[in-house]
Amino acid sequence: MKSPRRTTLCLMFIVIYSSKAALNWNFESTIHPLSLHEREPAGEEALRQKRAVATKSPTAEEYTVNIEINFENASFLDPIKAYLNSLSFPIHGNNTDQITDILSINVTTVCRPAGNEIWCSCETGYGWPRERCLHNLTCQEHDVFLPGHHCSCLKELPPKGPFCLLQEDVTLNMRVRLNVGFQEDLMNTSSALYRSYKTDLETAFRKGYGILPGFKGVTVTGFKSGSVVVTYEVKTPPPSLELIHKANEQVVQSLNQTYKMDYNSFQAVASNESNFSVTPEIILEGDTVSLVCEKEVLSSNVSWRYEEQQLEIQNSSRFSIYTAVFNNMTSVSKLTIHNITPGDAGEYVCKLILDIFEYECKKKIDVMPIQILANEEMKVMCDNNPVSLNCCSQSNVNWSKVEWKQEGKISIPGTAETDIDSSCSRYTLKADGTQCPSGSSGTTVVYTCEFISAYGARGSANTKVTFISVANLTITPDPISVSEGQNFSIKCISDVSNYDEVYWNTSAGIKIYQRFYTTRRYPDGAESVLTVKTSTREWNGTYHCIFRYKNSYSIATKDVIVHQLPLKLNIMVDPLEATVSCSGSHHIKCCIEEDGDYKVTFHMDSLSLPAAKEVNEKQTCYKHNFNANSVSWCSKTVDVYCHFTNAANNSVWSPSMKLNLVPGENITCQDPVIGVGEPGKVIQKLCRFSNVPSSPDGPVGGIITYKCVGSQWEEKRNDCISAPINSLLQMAKALIKSPSQDEILPTYLKDLSISIDKVEHEISSSPGSLGAIINILDLLSTVPTQVNSEMMMHVLSTVNVILGKPVLNTWKVLQQQWTNQSSQLLHSVERFSQALQSGDSPPLSFSQTNVQMSSMVIKASHPKTYQQRFVFPYFDLWGNVVIDKSYLENLQSDSSIVTMAFPTLQAILAQDIQENNFAESLVMTTTVSHNMTMPFRISMTFKNNSPSGGETKCVFWNFRLANNTGGWDSSGCYVEEGDGDNVTCICDHLTSFSILMSPDSPDPSSLLGILLDIISYVGVGFSILSLAACLVVEAVVWKSVTKNRTSYMRHTCIVNIAASLLVANTWFIVVAAIQDNRYILCKTACVAATFFIHFFYLSVFFWMLTLGLMLFYRLVFILHETSRSTQKAIAFCLGYGCPLAISVITLGATQPREVYTRKNVCWLNWEDTKALLAFAIPALIIVVVNITITIVVITKILRPSIGDKPCKQEKSSLFQISKSIGVLTPLLGLTWGFGLTTVFPGTNLVFHIIFAILNVFQGLFILLFGCLWDLKVQEALLNKFSLSRWSSQHSKSTSLGSSTPVFSMSSPISRRFNNLFGKTGTYNVSTPEATSSSLENSSSASSLLN
Repeated sequence: MKSPRRTTLCLMFIVIYSSKAALNWNFESTIHPLSLHEREPAGEEALRQKRAVATKSPTAEEYTVNIEINFENASFLDPIKAYLNSLSFPIHGNNTDQITDILSINVTTVCRPAGNEIWCSCETGYGWPRERCLHNLTCQEHDVFLPGHHCSCLKELPPKGPFCLLQEDVTLNMRVRLNVGFQEDLMNTSSALYRSYKTDLETAFRKGYGILPGFKGVTVTGFKSGSVVVTYEVKTPPPSLELIHKANEQVVQSLNQTYKMDYNSFQAVASNESNFSVTPEIILEGDTVSLVCEKEVLSSNVSWRYEEQQLEIQNSSRFSIYTAVFNNMTSVSKLTIHNITPGDAGEYVCKLILDIFEYECKKKIDVMPIQILANEEMKVMCDNNPVSLNCCSQSNVNWSKVEWKQEGKISIPGTAETDIDSSCSRYTLKADGTQCPSGSSGTTVVYTCEFISAYGARGSANTKVTFISVANLTITPDPISVSEGQNFSIKCISDVSNYDEVYWNTSAGIKIYQRFYTTRRYPDGAESVLTVKTSTREWNGTYHCIFRYKNSYSIATKDVIVHQLPLKLNIMVDPLEATVSCSGSHHIKCCIEEDGDYKVTFHMDSLSLPAAKEVNEKQTCYKHNFNANSVSWCSKTVDVYCHFTNAANNSVWSPSMKLNLVPGENITCQDPVIGVGEPGKVIQKLCRFSNVPSSPDGPVGGIITYKCVGSQWEEKRNDCISAPINSLLQMAKALIKSPSQDEILPTYLKDLSISIDKVEHEISSSPGSLGAIINILDLLSTVPTQVNSEMMMHVLSTVNVILGKPVLNTWKVLQQQWTNQSSQLLHSVERFSQALQSGDSPPLSFSQTNVQMSSMVIKASHPKTYQQRFVFPYFDLWGNVVIDKSYLENLQSDSSIVTMAFPTLQAILAQDIQENNFAESLVMTTTVSHNMTMPFRISMTFKNNSPSGGETKCVFWNFRLANNTGGWDSSGCYVEEGDGDNVTCICDHLTSFSILMSPDSPDPSSLLGILLDIISYVGVGFSILSLAACLVVEAVVWKSVTKNRTSYMRHTCIVNIAASLLVANTWFIVVAAIQDNRYILCKTACVAATFFIHFFYLSVFFWMLTLGLMLFYRLVFILHETSRSTQKAIAFCLGYGCPLAISVITLGATQPREVYTRKNVCWLNWEDTKALLAFAIPALIIVVVNITITIVVITKILRPSIGDKPCKQEKSSLFQISKSIGVLTPLLGLTWGFGLTTVFPGTNLVFHIIFAILNVFQGLFILLFGCLWDLKVQEALLNKFSLSRWSSQHSKSTSLGSSTPVFSMSSPISRRFNNLFGKTGTYNVSTPEATSSSLENSSSASSLLN
């Protein structure tokens, strides 16, 4: 616009044309001012000026050109519009431009003067673009267009385009209410009512909305209830609010009034999208989030809603809403959520209302939790080596920064490196000794990495770093110089307590076996002590103490010098024992395998004798010819020793040689090798120094025993060890002292297996060789912590040889002197199997004639049921082992279960001599490599080749029995089923199992066994009911029968006797029921049950004793009075204090050795500790005391008292004695005297039955004699429960002292029955305090007896 002052009107129009030429035009809006002074078609001129030269093109393209025309005279506008409207399109090009056609020319924008301003408005169907409406001043009062659409008037024409643009049609979703009743037919689009409503309404809508410029059409879309709500769509170019209201008025006027359309109910929603933005795009927990809702509407009526909870959002500490209007046209509302949480995620709705228009826009947001990943714990050595702490965000977000912080007692900073792209940060530490001295070793510092977003979210993770100082080691400073056989120790002390491993090495790099050193950790350090109890020359050298933490090693070194000196066990003496004539002489000598620089002397009492050295190929001997004439004593036994002293002045004494000096005339046996002896003399000699032939393989070992018979020495016992086996034995003894024994062991076991296989024939005839092999296996089984498959195969090959049938006779000879050799062998094999580690290799299986083995490794993922079967056809024996997988789930992962079966071992193992138990079956050993902490159960089935003869027992070999020599034990095992040939056993532990036969034991399924069970259960059950009834009766009549001290104490004793026996019987029957039903009671529960049964049964006896002592006190000490409280205190101390003391002492003395209870019954042990005496002795003593009291009471009753009528005493004496015996015998526990015979084995079963009957029915005795036959109790019960007639008669009879029985019977038999139990005779109802001493005596006795 060149000259606004001259321009009174500006016209913009758009030209659309088609051309086949490629036009080289600048497609920006082009402005060419043109001043018109005449009425001429200025449009054509303008088009000519803007036409450009085009080249030919195969296809026509359309172009749009904006043209601006300025007028000085506003009257030119209408003629130009009229002209343009009169044109017919398309307009073809002229002769010079035949390839271009003008398709249309339309006026878009007109600028007119308005006061001092120029308003530029759009023609109908056109509007200013949105960006112009936002950045230019609008003519607000000119008109208001539909919300969300373009404005129609601007102040000033923009210097450059775009100008007014053609407006697209919009669809207005509208609704209006008809105040008429809603009918269901309006929901049916095919109903006549629906079609009628639709036709009438659409007709009215077309008339009304037809006034809108560019109106296209209107459609009724449906009806809703709420009166009748009509929904419809109007398609038109964006209209102004003013036109919409006019159109609505026209609709109301055009519609039939019967529809009752409510003008105020018109509502509309524009169809355009709102500008809704969320910042940030990725929302993290803790961010400050902004939701901005922007609409081109001039309204501040904006609200926010949280859809998840249907909650209207208001301003608060976490939510803030700000709404503003920009450029008088755009409403902007901003919802800010501070410190957002995952609970704030969901859909948010922004709602704006302007006039009848309502607009909602929605946005769903997700809140991502922050997850920062870092190492939770690290250990860092203070060795100045860099260590990195890594910290990463799981969310790939553009974090603004990452901060590192530390908190701890020491400060060790680092350098941070952050890679924002990978969302990771690294913090590098370099800790040296100055930053973490040894005193602070083990200090933990917490390093925190915190990721911070640009919108305030923070996420952090902690890494606990424990700083470990480099260990400074201090080793034993004194030089270590010892001789063989002596002990030494090296202490290595670290000033830090953190380490991964501590071990000792030799200078050759060989690790010392871990059994030789112990390591302890302290708060401020640690120490490792290498201890060698018996040093050998293998220990000579340099040793390194090594503390390792990760890849850092701290090493301290110590030299050990071991001087040569023979071990005492390696010094062979000859003779072991000899007879020397007082006038004769005898050669004595000490020999060692290797020569050395020793000073050797012989010592006899105070004499020191020189030694002559003699060296041969295989040994060095020191000899002396002892002359008995050189000593002044005879007929004496002296001990002779060799004394070896080495260059380091360390010494060792040999085993003793015993010389018996005797007169020469007593000697009958003479031999140049064996020596001389008296008749019957038995001596032992080392086999190598005897008449046993030597072997080229080396010296033989062992001892041979001779006996002087007549004038000849006869071989009594030969325990010589063949040279190969003796050599292996000596190597085994050296191996267990070697510092590298675990490395030597595999090779040794292989050599042992090969050697034993070669000398099998010698073993079958040599008990000494057999015993040596057992000792070898016993020594070696203590060495390994882990045994591999190859080592186990060699062990079992050796065992297979020594358990063969040819060797069984040798076993019998061997066990005549050493009864625990078989138990020792079994224990050794078990130790090897427990150390077996198969690892990832297949389960080991081994099968030989005399031993079979199978194993399985437990896997944590899916443990399987353990099932193994062993068959020995040669022996006609087989066995199965099953462990359910439910028990294997409790075992540690990678544990090994090993089962071995032996067909000949049961015959070898020591038998139960007392019961002569034996059954021909397998011995099966099952072990687990790790300790079991949960309940366990194993099922085994044995083939029994001795099915007849008594009860079958399931047993295991208990190594602790018989002073640790071993024996069969049935604890924790029971027979589940047996059909003669097969026996199935269930046990709750693992070891070696078998079955035994008990010929003297009654079969539980026999008639006698069933009878004893019936007596026990029925009797104890009935006794419990009787005791409960007794307590109920006592509770009912208590006040009536305890009116004097004597009666009070008597009934107190009765109540406590009944209560104690009730509790004891309850414990007894519960435990018996559990065990009879084959449920395995855990050891702790069994101990507890035994303790309580013991305690309460003792309480019964001691309360019986209390009752007897009270009777004795009232009859003997008549004139002595004691208060009720004193008597009560004494009674409770005696009744419960003494049993408690005895029970606790018994438990404390036996339970530490686990011999408190019996093997298979929850009752006091008898076989091992005689703990049952802690019950039997007090019970029997009390029985004796009560018998004595009974005799005293009877004597006192028979002897007339002063003041009593002799005739009455004589008349009632028989009844009183009968009553005392009938009451006191069961009541005071005399029936337990029958129990004395049941304590000892071999008791006749009749005594068991009598004792069971009398004992279990003791509760019934207490109910009858203690309660129901007491006249006072009867009176009290009658007073409470009988009719008034009986009460009055009984009171009258009592007051008159009548001798008529309470329940009168006329027959003599009935009368005698009543008299026997005290139903006749004078009953003195007066209290002891109100009578003379004579009457008090009688009354007291009567009260106690009744």
